[in-house]
Amino acid sequence: MSDAEDMVFVPGGAFLMGSDRHYPEEAPVAQAAVAGFWIDRGPVTNAQFAAFVAATGYLTLAERTPSPDDYPDAPAELLRPASLVFTPTAGPVPLRDASAWWRLVFDADWRRPTGPGGPEAAPDHPVVHVAFEDASAYAAWAGKTLPSEAEWEFAARGGFDGADYAWGDELTPQGRWVANIWLGDFPWRREAPHGFERTTPVGLFPPNGYGLFDMIGNVWELTSDFYAPRAPVQGRPCCAPDAARGREPKGGDPAANGGGPMRRVVKGGSHLCAPAYCRRYRPAARQPQADDTSTSHVGFRCIRRLGAPDE
Repeated sequence: MSDAEDMVFVPGGAFLMGSDRHYPEEAPVAQAAVAGFWIDRGPVTNAQFAAFVAATGYLTLAERTPSPDDYPDAPAELLRPASLVFTPTAGPVPLRDASAWWRLVFDADWRRPTGPGGPEAAPDHPVVHVAFEDASAYAAWAGKTLPSEAEWEFAARGGFDGADYAWGDELTPQGRWVANIWLGDFPWRREAPHGFERTTPVGLFPPNGYGLFDMIGNVWELTSDFYAPRAPVQGRPCCAPDAARGREPKGGDPAANGGGPMRRVVKGGSHLCAPAYCRRYRPAARQPQADDTSTSHVGFRCIRRLGAPDE
């Protein structure tokens, strides 16, 4: 496909980044600016990722056997290819501990998002179970890169500078749900009026003001920026636990991550964000994602920092 077919040019400019009205890690609002760039119209799909794997033979982090050197305290039985899968609970549970609804599932990966025996990944849904290095490898193969947090947030706002949502200040404009988020009682009872229990096809919901699909909901999207909290993260909402294999991973950037594991900013919320619980289906929302961890609700899209269409 050409850029005009699968990417959109966002002209760039100054905008108000962050929010003072929601979670503390989003504050304070600050003036920011980005130069124009091309951005994928939607998150990378399973079909697009499959083309990359077919061309390169790439093996994602979730498909590799972890090294004992990276997890010296982990039991040997945990050192197998695996990824974190959201697993609904049987009924209401306390919402303080995300491990109640996340499971480390062996052989869960982008091809089988819920693990062995589960359905194959739908070609037109966003690819999931990809870690930062997987997304970066795809981007390099495609001649693109991952967006910065500022570039992603500017694109997500779609011209609605300072608004709570990517479509304005109302969660349900004209009474309509316009993004794939959790409706029902999290984490055990989901209402799915669109007919999908987890991710939805890219483009099912209306695009934002720049013509971009799924900037909000469906899957969290990776950015290139290290996560540095502006304020302490409030709880551990729908995001996965840091220590999937029983300990914190080795490595990190102390200046950017407070001495913990290397983490990147993810944006946009996912199908697990619920109005009564995790209200992170907004452009300003931000969460950390550990570089060594993949999950069933994190994907990505790419950008190119090239000239405007008439250049």
